[in-house]
Amino acid sequence: MRGLSGSRRGIALYLLTWLFLGCALAGVIAVAGAAAPLNALLFALPLNLVYAFAAGFSAYYLCRAYPLGSARPVLIPLVFTVAATVAGFLWLALAQAWNAVCLLLEVSWAGVVLTPQLSALIVGVGLLLYGLAAAVNYLVIAFLQVQGAEQRALEARLAAQEAELRMLRTQIDPHFLFNSLNSISALTSQDPKGARQMALQLAAFFRQSLGMEAHRMVTLEQELLLIRHFLAIEQVRFGDRLRIREAVGEDALACLLPPMLIQPLVENAVKHGICQLAEGGVVSLMVRRDGSQLRIVVENPADPARAAGNLKGIGLANVRQRLAGAYQHEASIHWTRQPDRFTVEITMPAQVEVPPG
Repeated sequence: MRGLSGSRRGIALYLLTWLFLGCALAGVIAVAGAAAPLNALLFALPLNLVYAFAAGFSAYYLCRAYPLGSARPVLIPLVFTVAATVAGFLWLALAQAWNAVCLLLEVSWAGVVLTPQLSALIVGVGLLLYGLAAAVNYLVIAFLQVQGAEQRALEARLAAQEAELRMLRTQIDPHFLFNSLNSISALTSQDPKGARQMALQLAAFFRQSLGMEAHRMVTLEQELLLIRHFLAIEQVRFGDRLRIREAVGEDALACLLPPMLIQPLVENAVKHGICQLAEGGVVSLMVRRDGSQLRIVVENPADPARAAGNLKGIGLANVRQRLAGAYQHEASIHWTRQPDRFTVEITMPAQVEVPPG
């Protein structure tokens, strides 16, 4: 009963069912010749509505007290048989009292002839309706239990997904820090001034990174600011060998994405592209909004003698897993290896509001 009363639709459906049963009982009374149709309706409809709530609540609490699959299942039919019998006779007593009130009105359209046959019929119908109420309550309770289990399973999956995304995110910071510290160490003896400048840029990078840590999503503009800090660090190390080409659509700047999603790709482009070429090269970052999609392309020169190139390390795998965790099938990442170029392309939803959850 509680499950049915959880919504207006459930209450309406429950009442309509009992009104229909009341009309059916009135029809039986009228056909049996115990009363005129109007008298039968006046007698049966209020009686059924009262029994609807009495039997419904009684059956609900018994269903909760004696759930299916309990340790002593033999008690269930016994308890409900006793309860239905008691309910049936109480319903007959209520019918007799209601009929007496109707007869006191002394009008032609009130009251019925309550014969022994009709009394037996009321008790029998009361037994059947109580059993029906019990069956409906068992079904509703089972449905709510299944729904609750599905909800808990969904919450558990979301929690596991969120934990995985946090793990993947925290994997990026020490990875980049390790590479940057190695670069600072290498510069210390060769270019102390450059090493100091690089350390200052590294501090600025991590200040920006920590500011984004609390957010599940950041704007592309914020992500680009972080990437520019990173490239400033690498510019100290590589000088003129590292050149940047950036093409970002103005309408894409407000789009949201997981923090530090593009930065690992740019880091890969520098580490496995520029670092491996004596003459250096151009790292290209292109972002454009294409309707409901956001397209991100990172491209770098590659040493033809090194087949693996950007495929090494955790960057691509990390980004792929984070995209799958955040967008499921709505986002994708593809990369292509040409003899002298490596290109990574991300396609993802162009969101400007943080999705719920």
